[in-house]
Amino acid sequence: MSRSLVFAYPGDLSLKTGGYGYDRKVIEGLKQIGWEVELLGLGDGFPAPSDTTLDRAGESLSALPEGSLVVMDGLAFGVLEGFALKEAERLRMVALVHHPLALETGLTEEEQRRFRESERKALSAARHVIVTSPMTARELVANYDVGASHITVALPGTEKASTVPPQNSVPNILSVGTLSRRKGHDVLLSALKQVEDLHWKATIVGSKTLDPATSNALADQVDRLELGQRVELAGEVEEPRTYFAKADIFALASRYEGYGMVFAEALSHGLPIVACHAGAVPEVVPEEAGFLVPVDDVDAFSAALRRLLSDPEERSAKAEGARRAGAILPDWAETAKIISNALDKIS
Repeated sequence: MSRSLVFAYPGDLSLKTGGYGYDRKVIEGLKQIGWEVELLGLGDGFPAPSDTTLDRAGESLSALPEGSLVVMDGLAFGVLEGFALKEAERLRMVALVHHPLALETGLTEEEQRRFRESERKALSAARHVIVTSPMTARELVANYDVGASHITVALPGTEKASTVPPQNSVPNILSVGTLSRRKGHDVLLSALKQVEDLHWKATIVGSKTLDPATSNALADQVDRLELGQRVELAGEVEEPRTYFAKADIFALASRYEGYGMVFAEALSHGLPIVACHAGAVPEVVPEEAGFLVPVDDVDAFSAALRRLLSDPEERSAKAEGARRAGAILPDWAETAKIISNALDKIS
């Protein structure tokens, strides 16, 4: 039986972010199990596109044949409520929500209210909703009026990795995440300053172009803290997995995560983790694999780093816990199968 869908996405699908990475892997996985997938770009600027971009996106979607199965990334779907409500009966729309738009760091109360209202309206028009974590599912049920039976949780897959410890004489701390305010790299840098008496080097991998203001502020912070000889802002890289393979510790001070694919990647590489008790992170990182501290608590973050850096036995124990947790994570074939099964049931 031929199965086909339109995958609608905002921006540049090739960008090295967790959300776009998930989209690419799901598209690839669905194709491998027999789905015909047509890609439909919706334009740049989401979730705050220009009126022109918004209108063109709606027109492109409305031009699809009646009955089309449309899977749309939530970064766009959440602000296309006008289109969604208008086409609810004609198109079979499925929203892919990485995390609700209103939960992005740095929004004003008015922006939060506007995103929450538009996304709630858009989701009311969806035939089904796919989310990347149980926490996001609970959030949509509690605050977005989405019925639990209309939600499928499809955890991101993780590629299995060698967990042979690197042979670094100086511990290598790795952080991976777009240089945006939500990722909390400013907290990490301040925490690293507090442990500068110890031996370590750090690499922060992540796009510098999506949030230039934050990227520039972080570069200034590195200079101000005089950490330029020990911290590298590597920018977007072609293959982040090579950095995981060479690291001793993974540290990311995210203020919110809808899932946190990089934490799963760190687990698969057997890296002890320092992170924040934020969003879905506690559902991904077990206590045996690292330390979770309060959001924006520089002192607690630096204390956790100090424990791992100064106590090799502690670091080894947490690394073993990470290896065990990483070994049971789903792979991308499982993720695609879960989504495929949900799509098969949509009428």
